Amino acid sequence: MSDHRPARTLRLLQLLATCLTGLLIPLCFTGPAVVLPSLSRELGGSPAQLSWVMNAYILSYGGAMMVSGSLTDLYGRRRIWLLGLAGFVAITGLIPLAGSLPWIDLLRLLQGLGGAAAFAAAMSSLAPLFEAGPARARAFGLLGTSFGIGLAFGPLAAGWLVETAGWRGVFHATAGVGALAWLLVLVSTRPSRESARGGLDWPGAISFTLALGLFTFGMLRLPERGWSDASVGLALLVSALLFAAFVAIERRVRRPMLDLRFFRDPGFVGVLALAASPALLFIVLIVMLPGRFIGIDGYGALQTGRLMSWLAAPLLLVPLLAAGLTRWFSARALCSLGLLLVAGGLLWLAQVFTQGGGAALRFPLLLIGVGIGLPWGLMDAMAVEGMPPDRVGMATGLFNTVRISADGVAIALAGALLAGLIHRELAAAAATPLPDSVVLEASSRAALGELHAAARLLPGQEARLAQSYAAAFVTLLQLLAGLAVATAGGLLMLLRGPRIAVRPTAGQGT
Repeated sequence: MSDHRPARTLRLLQLLATCLTGLLIPLCFTGPAVVLPSLSRELGGSPAQLSWVMNAYILSYGGAMMVSGSLTDLYGRRRIWLLGLAGFVAITGLIPLAGSLPWIDLLRLLQGLGGAAAFAAAMSSLAPLFEAGPARARAFGLLGTSFGIGLAFGPLAAGWLVETAGWRGVFHATAGVGALAWLLVLVSTRPSRESARGGLDWPGAISFTLALGLFTFGMLRLPERGWSDASVGLALLVSALLFAAFVAIERRVRRPMLDLRFFRDPGFVGVLALAASPALLFIVLIVMLPGRFIGIDGYGALQTGRLMSWLAAPLLLVPLLAAGLTRWFSARALCSLGLLLVAGGLLWLAQVFTQGGGAALRFPLLLIGVGIGLPWGLMDAMAVEGMPPDRVGMATGLFNTVRISADGVAIALAGALLAGLIHRELAAAAATPLPDSVVLEASSRAALGELHAAARLLPGQEARLAQSYAAAFVTLLQLLAGLAVATAGGLLMLLRGPRIAVRPTAGQGT
């Protein structure tokens, strides 16, 4: 009995450390987004430099996640977890000391590397910590709730810190959360007795990281530069060639960074599709709706914050509720149901916008939040289901690479699609031909919610711009609803059979 209590306490402390490590992800998205105006006022900088305060973290975090998962399998969860958090805390503590935006962009790039290593190790630690079934579902549901806390309260906390301690206080607070997580990992986890077996697949790691980095870079520049820009096209072309090289490398090396047999498992492919769905159906709204509410609809910051809370607040409770419901319903059914609820909410939201918006927006936003909350707390556990211990880090690395990289790609694609739809509406309604380059720039500005800046490019066209934006936004919501329905149907097909356990071959070690 005396041995059981300390073991149970250490397990709970390790779960808390995992949740705090997970909390850092939304904090690193929501906090910097709030401080951008303060950074601009104090440090100046170009719009591109300001945008890369966000983009640099997305780029490095997503690009390093797969490599971090492999390092976790090789060198142990505890070691990589502590090193990742230590690097994260140190870099985050340096950001307030930076005197220019380029330095902050560089530090944010390095911050993402530490965050990726820490989260890959934290994720892989949960699977062996809790037995499969309700206990593991509840643990991963609690991790999903941690994400919800960061999304729901991160902007409010960051706004309060900016007003009371300045923009530097946001990074100091984030470093404090990371330091607390580091201490909890130190006291709650035991050193691994296993030594590294073999080494990292460096050709695979380099080709994959460069391929993903160039793909993300190209997609992040797409809304600003357009498809015809040479830098966008070159980045995507080289990315495709590097991905092809990566596949060829992984087929030949003795210990691959990514076991391509994962993709023979329809269930794991379904989980990867599920990992990308919140980016396309939820994170896009988190990023785009404030711009619409403030820049287009004329709402104040406080009113916008209250409306956005209807979207994010369900993540505080629904993931844990979903974990409890797995006693009676399959994760497959709950995830598909959640995506269908999201589709219904998106169509409802489009209808309310067509009718003028207002207070009625709260209810479709709530339905979308509830719908995305169902898979939010389940998919992490689904990613490691049936995986042997020495493949958990690889599986979670790939899963989180898809999930995090999808955020930046989804935001870029949605922005480019909205700009394209606005451009189409403007061209269709034009009484006289306008220079296409001017219309394209005005469409891109309007897509960001900068209606006044777009109107300066098209004098006297303010009403037409507003109408074009409204019609394009409704079309975008309808397209996202269709994507949600298609994803729900795909999950029902892919997750219907038993999972295929991917085990190492004789040539790949144990």
